[in-house]
Amino acid sequence: MSSLLDFLSIDYVALFIIIGIGIILGKVSFKGLSLDSSAVIFVAMFYGYIMFSQGVEFSLPSIIQQTGLLLFIFTIGMQAGPTFFEVYKSQGTKLISLAFLTVVIGAITTFTLAIFFNVDHKIAVGLFSGALTSTPGLAAAIEATGSSLASIGYGIAYPFGVIGVILFVKLAPKIFSANFAKEEQKYIEETQVQIPEVSHKNFIVTNENADGKTIGELHIRMMTKANISRVMRANETSIPPAADLILRKGDLVRAVGTNEALEKVELLLGHPTDIDIPESGMFELKWYVISKRNVVNRTLGELNLRENYRATVTRIRRAGIDLPARPSVKLRFGDRLFISSTRGNVKGLSLLFGDSMKEVQTTSFLPVALGIVIGLILGAVEIPFTGGTTFSLGITGGVLLAALILSRIGKTGPILWNLPGTGNHILRQFGLLLFLTPVGLAAGSHLGPTIKEYGFSLFGIGAVITLVPMIIVVLIARVFLKINFLSVLGALTGGMTSTPGLSAVDSMTSSAGPQVAYATVYPFALVAIIVFTQILSYIL
Repeated sequence: MSSLLDFLSIDYVALFIIIGIGIILGKVSFKGLSLDSSAVIFVAMFYGYIMFSQGVEFSLPSIIQQTGLLLFIFTIGMQAGPTFFEVYKSQGTKLISLAFLTVVIGAITTFTLAIFFNVDHKIAVGLFSGALTSTPGLAAAIEATGSSLASIGYGIAYPFGVIGVILFVKLAPKIFSANFAKEEQKYIEETQVQIPEVSHKNFIVTNENADGKTIGELHIRMMTKANISRVMRANETSIPPAADLILRKGDLVRAVGTNEALEKVELLLGHPTDIDIPESGMFELKWYVISKRNVVNRTLGELNLRENYRATVTRIRRAGIDLPARPSVKLRFGDRLFISSTRGNVKGLSLLFGDSMKEVQTTSFLPVALGIVIGLILGAVEIPFTGGTTFSLGITGGVLLAALILSRIGKTGPILWNLPGTGNHILRQFGLLLFLTPVGLAAGSHLGPTIKEYGFSLFGIGAVITLVPMIIVVLIARVFLKINFLSVLGALTGGMTSTPGLSAVDSMTSSAGPQVAYATVYPFALVAIIVFTQILSYIL
């Protein structure tokens, strides 16, 4: 028995046993519910508890936990950064306010209950992060308190945090007398699409004012915000839409843009037509991917593709979304451009943009290493307050802030602050596993004494921290803000950082309202929970 315990207490043996069993357990699903990666911390706590009960005390080297924390927080920031800074442009402030209010009320509830029930502040901040199902919050709690006790609070509150959100969103329509069918119809009628859908339409030139003028003289791009991708003259093949091309009555023109832009093209050129404009051997329509560093952060207008390559960008695809190809749009690494150009310029455009998916999908560790160092420097800066006290962002806050800013900047000199989706996901999962395992092991040895001291009251406190913010936020959204109920539930699950909760809402509606609200507020909720976790650790 002792030899088995000695084997199981070897650090690398324990690390991979816990990760392996945790991953297997995380894949187990019951009625759509699963623990995913969070199962690792429960396996680690049980592992640590069993070893402690056998009189074996051991821990993993601290560098494993610190390395995992840094990788996890940095990749979270890199993923959230572009959305975090752009969200105000694509959505109003109401949804973000709801998510922020969810976190604030959760923090206030935690503070009140911790004081009333005399809960150790290290455990209380863990309860807060677990009740809001935020693993980054747990990372911040452990970093701020310097104690693994936070993970006990997290482990106690997390299960109801997952189940409670799902039950709440399922019951909310009945509790608050919301008619989902009417809410769906209202959402369709009232919601403005923040990223306009890009489409194309063919037109016949019938406007006298357009006859005999070049595409450049008509200033079609400036006047309509649409792009001309093809032109065909009667009994001729398609003609490249160069700026010096003279339009004549009867010409067929294909324009690409938003519905509003296409309506302006109709006013400028003539009425739409169903007549097809076939491709010509003279020019080619092709997708190009941005993989050259020297074009990242440059605008389409700066590249002047029409003059330099007789080419027209008709749309930009970024993260699966088609964006209007406006001159002011800054290009990002990995963007895909749909371009109409003469065949002779295809090679030149490929050289200009790089056009290499292999380059885009290759993960470089350089931005990760440099970005983390920058974050550690930011986190070490002491910010003075009145009374002689100081405040610092710490490891978590500094690295997160650095990742958010760098991902927004995109490029500094030769360095691309970019991680491909697959690379980001792998590094994030790897970091999370390295972080959760030693945290859970350390917590396991304190689990028995903690339950003995507090009984099962901590489970009830965690449940209250989960439920109170949701009830208050929905009441405020329905009574005062008059927000569509679908968006309310989406923002609520985003504020609680609950992907299972969003899945539960999705099963109740065919509308995209909940997903849009969730995606909008989720990055803000991640950051807010980390910030308020640190605040709680200071004031409790």
